[in-house]
Amino acid sequence: MDEQREREIARGLREGETEAWHALYDGYARAVWQAVARLIGPQSADVGDVVQEVFLAAAKSARGYDASRGSLWGWLMGIARYQVAMHFRRQERHRRLRALGGEVSDVEGLLAWLEGREPTPPEVMASDELADLVRGVLLRLPTDYATLLTAKYLDGAAAEELAGQQQCSATAIRSKLARAREAFRRVFTRATGGCSPAEEARENSDR
Repeated sequence: MDEQREREIARGLREGETEAWHALYDGYARAVWQAVARLIGPQSADVGDVVQEVFLAAAKSARGYDASRGSLWGWLMGIARYQVAMHFRRQERHRRLRALGGEVSDVEGLLAWLEGREPTPPEVMASDELADLVRGVLLRLPTDYATLLTAKYLDGAAAEELAGQQQCSATAIRSKLARAREAFRRVFTRATGGCSPAEEARENSDR
C-alpha cells in the first residue's frame, strides 16, 4: 500500500469513516493472518481467533491512530504482538488451572458446595491452590454471574440481601444463582480437563 493511500485511510480512521475501516481490513487482513500464524504456529486452530482479536482491538483504537508514530502496518503489528502475548498468557493460565484441578484435594467438596449438595461450604480460601482455582474460574464467567457467586458463597450474603441490591425478588436471585452455579461447573470442568476442545467448541456454538 502506497504512502498516499495510507494517509487517506489514517485520516478516515481518525474521523470514524466505515470505508476507511474496510480499506484497512482489505489491505492488511492477509498479512496480519500470516504474521500471527508465524508467531503462534500455522497449524494452530487459534490463528483465526487471534486475528479477529487484532482487528477488534484495532477498531476500538482506530480514532487514536497517529501516523507520525509509525505506519499502519507497524501499528497493526504492535496490536498483533500484544494479542499473541495475551493468547499465550491465556494458554498458560488454562494449563495452570488444569494442573491445579489435578492437585486440589477438595474439588468434589467445592462442586458439592456450589451445587447445593453440601450445606456447609469447604474452606475455600484455606488452600492457596484451591483459591487460585476458584479465582481463575470466576474470572472466566460473565461478570454478573461471578459477582453473584462471590457475594453469595464467598461473602456470605443472603438471597434476600442480594435481591434488595439488584431490585428483584429472592426467587429471581435463587434462579440466577442456579444458572451461575451451572456456568461455574461447566467452566470448572473445562479448566480442569473434563471437557475436550471439540466439546467446548460445540457448547460455545450453541450459545
